[in-house]
Amino acid sequence: MARLRSHTTRRPSRSRAVLSARSVERRFLLLTTTRWLPVGLVFGLTVLLPLERGLSLAEVGVLLSVQGFVVLALELPTGGLADALGRRPLLVASGAVAVLSSALFLVADSFWMFAVALAGQGVFRALDSGPLEAWYVDSLHAADPSAPVERGLSRAATVLGVAIAGGALAGGGLVAWAPWGASVSALVLPYLVATTLTAAHAVLIALLVSEPTRGGDGAGGNADAITGARRATARSALRSLGRGVREVPRSVAAGGRLLATSPVLRALVLVEVFWSIAMIAFETLTPVSLAGMLGSEASAGAVFGPAAAAAWALFAAGSALAGLAARRVGVAWTAIAARILNGAFVVVMGLVAGPLGLVAAFWLAYLTHGAAGPMHATLLHREAGPQNRAVVLSINSMVAGGAYSLGLLALAPLADAVGTGPVFVAAGLVSMVGAALYLPALGRERRMRGQSDAHSSPVVQMADDRE
Repeated sequence: MARLRSHTTRRPSRSRAVLSARSVERRFLLLTTTRWLPVGLVFGLTVLLPLERGLSLAEVGVLLSVQGFVVLALELPTGGLADALGRRPLLVASGAVAVLSSALFLVADSFWMFAVALAGQGVFRALDSGPLEAWYVDSLHAADPSAPVERGLSRAATVLGVAIAGGALAGGGLVAWAPWGASVSALVLPYLVATTLTAAHAVLIALLVSEPTRGGDGAGGNADAITGARRATARSALRSLGRGVREVPRSVAAGGRLLATSPVLRALVLVEVFWSIAMIAFETLTPVSLAGMLGSEASAGAVFGPAAAAAWALFAAGSALAGLAARRVGVAWTAIAARILNGAFVVVMGLVAGPLGLVAAFWLAYLTHGAAGPMHATLLHREAGPQNRAVVLSINSMVAGGAYSLGLLALAPLADAVGTGPVFVAAGLVSMVGAALYLPALGRERRMRGQSDAHSSPVVQMADDRE
């Protein structure tokens, strides 16, 4: 026993010893900020820049679909790899791919260059989708099993909204500034800054995301021992990679079995089909509608930046309000209300006349979009465990990306033909129907609450409510 205690003391898990629940949450919130700030800088410009460079709206719809289909193809394999190999390797790889694809998009001047850039963005999204959130949930549970997941997820959604809002405001300012005059498009500078910030995020991922080491410890103080330790660590890393790759099919199959056997999870994933249709309207078609009203893509970019900044600030407010509402009425009821209201405001976007009415309805759509996100994520995490959490998130993201891509192929040409107004109305109505798919999760939540009331003492229950 003495030898065992000595061995345990000599080889502690450094990440478990250092990271408290508070430290895990701080890192998660910082990395959420750096992940989404560059997105805010170019929010809406992903559509406007190709249009300015001569592509049609239908072609832009195809380009965005390319990104979505790449995500669709890679979501499950990358999710399985994250569960088998670890979150950190995929996050580091995603950062490198993001920088390269962003730089290519910046210089693209043809359909095929944009297609390659957006395919790279699809690879980045597939690698990035799930591992950071899964790392946070698992690390939080390791530090404090009783820590409420929904609190950190709501705060992260709030931080995400603030980051995109600040980025969008700065992006609009950069477009309006246009320091290079007519010689260079005003839409280029935000992309240049966003690419730089994406590189900074990749560096922070490498520094801040820590997982328990899988290889051996370092050796003693002489050079030969250090060299031997490095070689052993490299061999261990290669073995871990091999094991991770071999375990991907098993992890993916386990996620598929969970989806097949869990009606609640199936319904939650199907919500994304209806939600994605609404997102096409208020994310992709809003700057297009503004460009039509204001006369040019550059004018739309200058207006859309501040409008999007306010929208994402409202997104953050919606995320914070959802966390408060969930404590009173439950997570599932909050998700249902947010989903219905979001669809209704998208309908309003199609019925109003003029840019002011469009922007006001756009803001309300983002307020409820922000409320829906952390509630949906919390319901998903309830259906997953550490062994399959990233795969479950990848399944959800895969369905969302696939629905978004297929919807774009239909809605972008339709908006080109009949205008954006009717498309907004149709998309909002379709999205509202998806709220019914939260009913199985609502039943599960009621049963969980009943079991908690039956098995917990009043004192413990009050403590849980305060959490």
